[in-house]
Amino acid sequence: MRGVKNKDCSYILIKNTLDLLCAILLFPTLVLTLIIVGPAIYLTSGGPIIYRSLRRGMNGQTFVIYKFRTMINNAPDIRKPDYSTVNGVEDPRVTKIGGILRKTSIDELPQLINVLKGNMSIIGPRPDMSTRSYKDLGDLEKKRLVVKPGITGFTQAYYRNSIPASEKYIKDCYYVDNMSVYLDFKILVRTLLAVVSAKNIVS
Repeated sequence: MRGVKNKDCSYILIKNTLDLLCAILLFPTLVLTLIIVGPAIYLTSGGPIIYRSLRRGMNGQTFVIYKFRTMINNAPDIRKPDYSTVNGVEDPRVTKIGGILRKTSIDELPQLINVLKGNMSIIGPRPDMSTRSYKDLGDLEKKRLVVKPGITGFTQAYYRNSIPASEKYIKDCYYVDNMSVYLDFKILVRTLLAVVSAKNIVS
C-alpha cells in the first residue's frame, strides 16, 4: 500500500488479505443481487444496469468505479460549490428503484469488483469525485488519497451524507492517521447499523 507512512506492515498485509477474502465471500451476493435488481433497473428506466464512472483513488490515480445505476440514464452531473455531487433523497434524477438501492446501500455492491481488482478496499475514504486536477487539491484532500479508497469509511459509518465535504475530509484524515484492524471493525459495524437505521441520508 504505497503512500502510507509509518504504518505497521503486518496491518497492511492483514487489511489487503481481509479485503480479498471479503470480496470473494460476498461475490455470490453480488451475483444474486444482480439477477434480482438488474431487470428491475432496466425495465423501469432503460439504459445500463451498471453505472461506470472515473474516480481518483490512492496516490491520485484514476480508475473506473462500478455501482448499480440509481439515476435516470444519462443524468446530468450537478455539483455543489465544494465540487461534491448533489445526491439527496429528493434528487429528481434518482429513480424509484434507485432510491431504494441508495437507502439500503445496495448500489455500492458492484464495488466488490473494484476490491478484487485492487483499486479499492472494503474500508477507507470514499473515492474522490472532484473534477479538479490532483495538483489543485488541498492538503486534506491529498492526504486522504494516500490510502486505498473504500466501499465504506469513517464518514459513511458515522455521518453518511449529513456533513459537508470539508468535514468529511477532516474525518477521512483522522482515519488515515489512526488506521487499525480495530478501527476498521468499528467502521464496518457502524456501517451496518447506519444502513439498517437509514439515518443521515440527506443532500
